[in-house]
Amino acid sequence: MTPAYTLHSQLADDTHPLATLRLCELRLMDDANYPWLVLVPRIANARELIDLDADQRRQLTDEIDIAARLLRTVCQPYKLNIAALGNMVEQLHVHVIGREQDDPAWPAPVWGRVAARPYSPEQLVARVSQLQAALPR
Repeated sequence: MTPAYTLHSQLADDTHPLATLRLCELRLMDDANYPWLVLVPRIANARELIDLDADQRRQLTDEIDIAARLLRTVCQPYKLNIAALGNMVEQLHVHVIGREQDDPAWPAPVWGRVAARPYSPEQLVARVSQLQAALPR
C-alpha cells in the first residue's frame, strides 16, 4: 500500500492555503515582512528533489514558475529568492520569496533575521484574495 501524503505540521502552522496545483499545494507564509509563497509537492515521504520522478520534477519547475510569476505580478518585488532547504522541516518544499532592497533582512537571507510578522486577519484575507485572483486559470 502506498503511503498517503500529509502536510508537515510545521508547514501547516506557518502557512495558509492558497491553491492546489497539479503537483503542489501552494501556500502563503504567515510573515507579512515579505511576500512569501511555499510549494509543497503532494508526494508521500518526499524529502529531496531526487525523490521525485522526472515528470514530477518538471511539473515542480513549472509550478515554481507559476509562483514566481504570481509574486512578480502581484507584488512587483525587486528580486525573487527561490530555495529548497529543508534543514528545519524535512518534507520537500520550495520557498519563493519576494525581496526589496529595504526589507528587514536585505541583502541577507530572510531566515533568522527578524521575527515573523503574522498577517492580521484583514491583511490575510486581502493578500489571499489578491493572489488567488491573479492565479492563471
